[in-house]
Amino acid sequence: MTILVTGATGFVGSAVVRRLVDRGAGVRVLVRPTSDRRNLEGLPVDLAVGDLTDPPSLAAALKNCRGLFHVAADYRLWVRDPARMFAANVDGTRAIMLAASEAGVQRIVYTSSVATLGARSDGIAANEDSPVVYEDMIGPYKRSKFLAETEVRRLVSEQGLPIVIVNPSTPVGPRDIKPTPTGRMIVEAACGRMPAYVDTGLNVVHVDDVAAGHLLAYDKGRIGERYILGGEDMGLKEILSEIAAIAGRRAPAIRVPRRLILPLAYLAEAWARLAGGKEPFVTVDGLRMAGKKMYFSSAKAKADLGYNPRPARQALRDAVAWFRDKGYCR
Repeated sequence: MTILVTGATGFVGSAVVRRLVDRGAGVRVLVRPTSDRRNLEGLPVDLAVGDLTDPPSLAAALKNCRGLFHVAADYRLWVRDPARMFAANVDGTRAIMLAASEAGVQRIVYTSSVATLGARSDGIAANEDSPVVYEDMIGPYKRSKFLAETEVRRLVSEQGLPIVIVNPSTPVGPRDIKPTPTGRMIVEAACGRMPAYVDTGLNVVHVDDVAAGHLLAYDKGRIGERYILGGEDMGLKEILSEIAAIAGRRAPAIRVPRRLILPLAYLAEAWARLAGGKEPFVTVDGLRMAGKKMYFSSAKAKADLGYNPRPARQALRDAVAWFRDKGYCR
């Protein structure tokens, strides 16, 4: 049995690949010619060079595959050219789903995000059925993932594609080589460079538990259903304090109103545009997202799939240890 994994060189995708390899599955990975392949070193996988924007390469990658994990996504809170993000996240998702259908793939897990769900303003954990509309989406990443998931659900209902959807919350842990926006926050906090915080919160989960949830969805998930793969709800102050304790740093003590940071975010984005498009550490959309605590319930995944994530503090400890070991924080 061969299973194709997209996004396999990335943070979540490489964790999924490791779980599949441990299971003894035959794994093929879709990689771009320019992909950083460090996360695949030493793994017995078959490389298929291609791109989500190149349909013929998708057909070749899916040949003789029984399953597909579509994990790949352009995950950034700020982009110089949003059209490229939409092309990858929306058009690319549609293209690989149609290619999988044409190839006769029997089972598909699509990695969406809690970014597509309706976070509550009262701080209570949201679930898969919390009301949400496109207009609630902040920034190109959330909008593109919302449209991509909408397209996936359409393909299930109208064309009968065998897709199960998973919605990871905020994964942390080892092998965040890029790193992700959350990973960058952990690095800055572990290095003692975050003396202040804003009043917001996240649902923190170990990346390896998210990967385990993907395989549970593949084995037990119901077609067309979505499952939140989360961990624990934590306020940002609590997260940063925990990282500080792990790293032997001073915990942040100053709470800064978001409105005071907003001018800095506009300046940071302006500089990023002039300096070549590298994502700034603080962004306007990131601050707008912080207006709601991103708290979510994984009760459905626990009940239906047997999903069982470890404590969030263990995830943070593993993340700090990995970043330190790899020299991100000196």
